[in-house]
Amino acid sequence: MLTPAQLRAARSILGWTRQDLAKKSGVPAVTIRGFESLGADSKLSTIHKMRRALEAGGVIFLDPTQLEGPGVRLEIKKEGGARYAIDGARKKR
Repeated sequence: MLTPAQLRAARSILGWTRQDLAKKSGVPAVTIRGFESLGADSKLSTIHKMRRALEAGGVIFLDPTQLEGPGVRLEIKKEGGARYAIDGARKKR
C-alpha cells in the first residue's frame, strides 16, 4: 500500500510537484494534496495510478519490516538502459 509519507517522499526524490504527478498519473492535484496532507481516503485505483506513475519515474517503494517503516528509494539507469536500484540489485522489467 502507499502511505501519504511515501507519496511525499517519492515526489521529492524525483523533484516532482503535485502538478507534475497529476499530469503523469491522471489524478487531479487536489486529490493528491488531500491524500498527502490530510490522509484523505482515496480509491485503490487512484492510489495505483499515482504509484505506477512514480514507479515509471524510477521510484521503488519499500514495504515495512519489523525493524523499519515503509520507505522509498530511487533506481538508477546504467549503460544499455538496464535499471538498477541504488544498492546495485538488478530490477526486472
